[in-house]
Formats: sequence, C-alpha cells, structure tokens
Amino acid sequence: MILTITDNSPLRAGSITEADVLYEDNHLIAINKRAGDVVQIDETGDLPLDEMVKQFLAIKYNKPGTAFLGVAHRLDRPVSGLILFAKTSKALDRMNAIFKNREIKKTYFAVVRKKPAKAQGKLINWLIKDPKKNVVKAFDYEAKGTQYCELDYQVLAELDGYYLLRVNPLTGRSHQIRVQLSTMGCPIVGDNKYGYPRGSRKGSICLHARQLEFIHPVKKEPIKIFAKLPKDGFWEKFEKF
Repeated sequence: MILTITDNSPLRAGSITEADVLYEDNHLIAINKRAGDVVQIDETGDLPLDEMVKQFLAIKYNKPGTAFLGVAHRLDRPVSGLILFAKTSKALDRMNAIFKNREIKKTYFAVVRKKPAKAQGKLINWLIKDPKKNVVKAFDYEAKGTQYCELDYQVLAELDGYYLLRVNPLTGRSHQIRVQLSTMGCPIVGDNKYGYPRGSRKGSICLHARQLEFIHPVKKEPIKIFAKLPKDGFWEKFEKF
C-alpha cells in the first residue's frame, strides 16, 4: 500500500495545527516546515520546530508532560518543506538506519537564476564545513577532512528567467544542495551565503523539500509523502510544473 498525503498550509509562528501535518501514524509524523523555522534549538533561542511538534502532540493526545519526539533528519533554517520526526525510540533508531544506509529517496525543488549548462546531470564533490562560520566549501577532489557527496538534478521548467530544478541528493551532507549548485555556477535564489547576489527579506531561500519515499520502519509498507510549495507570491507560480 502506498500512502500519499499532501498539504500546503504554512506553519504558524510558535505553533502548528493539524493542517500542518503531512502524515502521522503511531510511529512517525511529517510536517510541512516553513522557511525561517529552526528544527532544533540553537544559539538564537527561537522556539524550534521539534518543540512545536511536541506541544502539538501533547495537546492532541492529552499527554501530561512532554511527548517523545526524535529528529530523523534536518533541514536548514531558510529551507521549507517536508521534515520527518519519529514518535517512538524504535522508529527513530530505524529511521536513522534508513537515512544512513540511503534507503530513502529524497526530492527537493530548487529555483536558480542561471540556466545550468546541461538540462540534467550528476554532481559529485567533497565537502568540508567551517563550524565557526557555518559555511561549507566544495572540492572536486578528495582532500583531508572532506566528505563525499553526490546528487542528481534535472531542469523542470523556466519561468520569467528563473529555472526550476528537481534535485535528488544521494548523500545527506550539511548544506549539500546549496553548495553543490553554487559550485556548478547556479546559486539558489536568495542564498547569498552561497553566491546569490542578494538575500531574501523573509530569511528564506528557494529550496523546498518536496518528497520522501521509503519503506515504513515498523509497518514495512512503501510510503510516499510530499509537501506542496509555499504560498508566498513566488513559489506557487511553479506548482503547475
């Protein structure tokens, strides 16, 4: 059985509602993350998404105290879209293994201003992160301290001089899509950290976690979940593609 669940409601500041939930069962919950929300607590002290989801679950199921919630993977703060959490420790352990073993297909949408030289292709780099600056550098060869990364991309459409790319990362490195597209000469719109000439006043970039496909860690059924694009006056123009 394939479960396909969709939603396009944005997250509310400081809270979420049932409309923000893309998928939920006894083991997992998927949320359509709003660009600008941080997944876990950081130095800003802003209320993180995992705490919002814990509060949502505690209220929904009338649970005293704090509900268990495990972060199965992460999205950068300026990125929107589908993020998956585990509701049990067993599900978390198994989802961690699924991500580690690359037994999951991840699909992102990215918008760039410069047309890639090839309509589709594979990008292979080796990345190293500067934790103090929170910036990742890409090499086209293996160097000391670097991590291998790989993604496939395809140009889906052009609209008013912007290009919509479908991106399937085969590895899960920090800032991977952002730095690899920038290294290709196609920085993501709004991502001034990685070469786009200006940032977004909304604190977002045009990178959206569109879809996840995997075998459920407990039910052993194929699962497909996707999140519609944000309604922000720009992204939804690409939904028809």
